[in-house]
Amino acid sequence: MTISADERFADLARSALDDLLAAQPVLATALGDHRFDDRLDDAGPAGLAAERRMVAGHLAALDQLDRSELSQVNAVDAEILAARLDERLFRIDQLREHEWSPLLANPGTGLYMLLARDFGPLPDRLRSLAGRLAAVPDALRTARASLGAMPQVHVETAIGQFEGTRHLLVGDVEEALAKAEPLRREVEPARQAALAALDEHVAWLRERLAGMAEGGESERDPRIGPELFRAKLAHRLDAASDADAILARAEADLERVTEEIGAVAARLRGSGAGSGVASGAGSGSGSPELVRSVLDELADEHPDNDTIVGLARDALAATTEFVRRHDLVTWYDDPVEIIVMPEIHRGVAVAYCDPPGPLETTPLPTFYAISPTPSDWPADRVESFFREYNNHMIHNLTVHEAMPGHVLQLAHSRRFQAPTQVRDAFWSGPFTEGWAVYAEQIMVGAGYGGDAMRMQQLKMQLRMVINAILDARVHAHGMTEAEAMALMTERGHQEQGEAVGKWRRALLTSAQLSTYYVGYTEVADLARDLAAAHPDWSARQRHDAILAHGSPAPRHLRTELGL
Repeated sequence: MTISADERFADLARSALDDLLAAQPVLATALGDHRFDDRLDDAGPAGLAAERRMVAGHLAALDQLDRSELSQVNAVDAEILAARLDERLFRIDQLREHEWSPLLANPGTGLYMLLARDFGPLPDRLRSLAGRLAAVPDALRTARASLGAMPQVHVETAIGQFEGTRHLLVGDVEEALAKAEPLRREVEPARQAALAALDEHVAWLRERLAGMAEGGESERDPRIGPELFRAKLAHRLDAASDADAILARAEADLERVTEEIGAVAARLRGSGAGSGVASGAGSGSGSPELVRSVLDELADEHPDNDTIVGLARDALAATTEFVRRHDLVTWYDDPVEIIVMPEIHRGVAVAYCDPPGPLETTPLPTFYAISPTPSDWPADRVESFFREYNNHMIHNLTVHEAMPGHVLQLAHSRRFQAPTQVRDAFWSGPFTEGWAVYAEQIMVGAGYGGDAMRMQQLKMQLRMVINAILDARVHAHGMTEAEAMALMTERGHQEQGEAVGKWRRALLTSAQLSTYYVGYTEVADLARDLAAAHPDWSARQRHDAILAHGSPAPRHLRTELGL
């Protein structure tokens, strides 16, 4: 019997996905495949060499497949699978982060995911936890043997996040064991060994950090350089544009958004908003001084550590009602929980959307995580933080992370069914982030929050554009900290604390800050072209069509939509 190309691809995709998840157990747990929950990734030389052979073998098999004979959905998924396999080879062979980034060795996420959601009975999850805890000492020894010169900022951040993992083992694991006392005898020895291993590893990191401060320890530049940056960006984005074209468009868009926010600031001042700020030289219509003064007055309305989570809940209710009332996109009532960000994830972003894995079979809530300020921050830094994340900004952030941003987009994505699980497992970051930024535009365009909200959305647009500029100029063009801070605080009107944090994030996450901008431009361009192709469609019809194919890269979505 003749086997069709679609059947061959289904077999290949199943085999490749199984092997990839077996080699990356923490990724498997995140995706909702729990066959490997008792293991940690093997980042030692032998483990990486075996994974490399496996990935290369699946790429070779995929190259032998005649993709012209595949159905459209499988042809797209074959490209997605090939891109992810290529990216994994790039990370193992060229980027080699296991040799210089201490952040990768933190087992905290792999442990946290076993406790955070009730995807299975607690005793089963604790047995898996015991397996992962038992693997921690060897994993950290392997990391120390592999790590050479490291960037100072990575070591500093890793120490904080490893301390967060220690708190997880002392606090969250103890709470779980209190609910399942018969498992304590099985888990406790592994927990104590893991705690000792964590303490040893943090002490080692502190010694390396002290050596850098004293000048006796070699410090690696956190900038990955132009060649690696261009390659990493191409793999991450899976987009048609290259790094230079992205930077050029971002710098042009910076001028456009600057003009737009100036016009809105002048309109707000003309309507009486911000009347307490004296006008004078340099504060005319659309000037940077006027924009800053209006933003400063909006920032006076801000939450604190005690009220920020409650404000996010109120914002979620308000944005959900607005989406439904204005019929912007089909709404699903999937469960969402607003949580305080776990310590192991702090230090990079202020908020994130943490959905259940796309391969989960048990209905589970999506987490909208908000980060309070660290307890050791001085009062002036806390004040700066909450002026940046003021009441209006929290509403805009909720649009992005939840409704109709990530939470709603991923609810649509879960309802897409393809012949294989490739698209579920390997969703596109640029598309999901691009939709979330586009969602901000949808909401203010429909009138949500008025001009005050429009100011915050445009400030976020400035931030997004500047993020892409930072990403490229820091890693590929040698931008200095002083230049970056001036760009963020002057052109982007960012608070000092936000700019300091973003500088660190740019150093820590090469090629990540560009995903928002590139994704947004591609989704916005696609929405424009879809409206031109179907002028009779409502906004809801257009948006539902964009969200109806899972979460592929926008270039693949164009194929699915016939554009």
